[in-house]
Amino acid sequence: MTIAPVDPAARADARADAGGIQRFRAMLEQVAGPAIASLESPVAVDLIAALEELKSTVCAAQAVLSVALDTAERDRQAVAGVPARRRGQGVAAQVGLARRESPHRGSVLLGAAKVWTAEMPHTFAALRAGRLSEYRAMILVAETACLEREDRAEVDRLLCADPATLDGVGTRALAALARGHAARLDPSAVVRRARRAEGERRVSIRPAPDTMCYLSALVPMKHGIAAFAALKTAADLARTTQGGDPRGHGQIMADTLIQRITGLADPDDIPVTVNLVLSDTTLLGAGHDPAHLDTPGTSPAPVPAQIARELIAAGLDTHAVWLRRLYADPHGQLVAMSTTQRFHPDGLATFLRLRDQGICRTPYCGAPIRHIDHITPAAAGGPTDATNSQGLCEACNHTKQAPGWTQTLTPETHQHTVVTTTPTGHRYASHAPPPSTPAPQPSRDEPETGRRVVDLAFERLLATHAPIEYERRAA
Repeated sequence: MTIAPVDPAARADARADAGGIQRFRAMLEQVAGPAIASLESPVAVDLIAALEELKSTVCAAQAVLSVALDTAERDRQAVAGVPARRRGQGVAAQVGLARRESPHRGSVLLGAAKVWTAEMPHTFAALRAGRLSEYRAMILVAETACLEREDRAEVDRLLCADPATLDGVGTRALAALARGHAARLDPSAVVRRARRAEGERRVSIRPAPDTMCYLSALVPMKHGIAAFAALKTAADLARTTQGGDPRGHGQIMADTLIQRITGLADPDDIPVTVNLVLSDTTLLGAGHDPAHLDTPGTSPAPVPAQIARELIAAGLDTHAVWLRRLYADPHGQLVAMSTTQRFHPDGLATFLRLRDQGICRTPYCGAPIRHIDHITPAAAGGPTDATNSQGLCEACNHTKQAPGWTQTLTPETHQHTVVTTTPTGHRYASHAPPPSTPAPQPSRDEPETGRRVVDLAFERLLATHAPIEYERRAA
């Protein structure tokens, strides 16, 4: 299935307009140089305000272009015979790539653009005039999503028709105003939305700085308040007991949460397998390359070398550590296996997740890997091996199957590189994260140094703390 090509004349005009904007951007880049630091304060404030208004106007232009792209792609897909239910697939991903955002964010931006231009003219006018930021305009879309078109238009008129209405209104206040108008105009819709939201309760995890993580729970308000009150009461009690608890109030609440969820007095005793990928030099204390912590349900996070060694040492003491060795070839690419199977076997799938460090390979995506994908499809003769494979999230794997999307390998580069070409002919490169630096190869004059010393130390480490399982893939 093919997509009709873009009219060359139209593409030339678009590139001419893009060139003009690029020249304007270059001019602004000069304005943001060292000379601007010498401006007087009143002039600086005026420039800050003008540039903020410009940002909003640019976002409005991007919204119009996103809607136009969606319409054009749907028309082209209709001509190509794509079923109606699949038309528009991949447009949000193109918007995200063009804006250096994830495909999910591209979908959110495209959806908001459609609402602004079709249902909320006053909000869009305020955005285009620079009176409303993109973020605040998106809040109005979210807070009126449960309303019928006529009621949404009324909220749009009440909040944005008069420019003075937005003066001095903070972001939270604006959301509260929109929520209040929605509840007054259609209270049943707001109630239905609240009840539907209870069905979306969930627990999620995501990395935080300094080898921490955010464990979040989306629950009904009454349950959340009850849980928080119970943790606060436990912390208050611990701080007021004889001698007092030396931990801070927040620390006690966090520790109590983990203890009550796991049922263990010491959460460090939890028998959980953690995939910690690190170089041998980092493991043995000679290197400073960060390790990578790969945990289910979240994107991996870099771990400082010393922290990684402490994690392994603590696990070795409780016989709860599995060490996996992944060697790189002289060009720095990880060595892997190949298979003749259509689906990736568990070992190869695990290897690919570790090579891509658990993050979807689509540029700017950042979502956890859900699918192991053939770059050249198996139906087209693509082999099931590490070179022709990549980790993708579910949405990106479906998007690349849309008409007009292609992916190719760039074999001339040492780093595993995949180039994605969208239906408009734009190309985006994705590079596999570089592996940790291995120990140097042994010297001929010193056979017990370099790699051999690392191997011996690793074997002694395993022998000292049996039973420990590990995999070794040598070049």
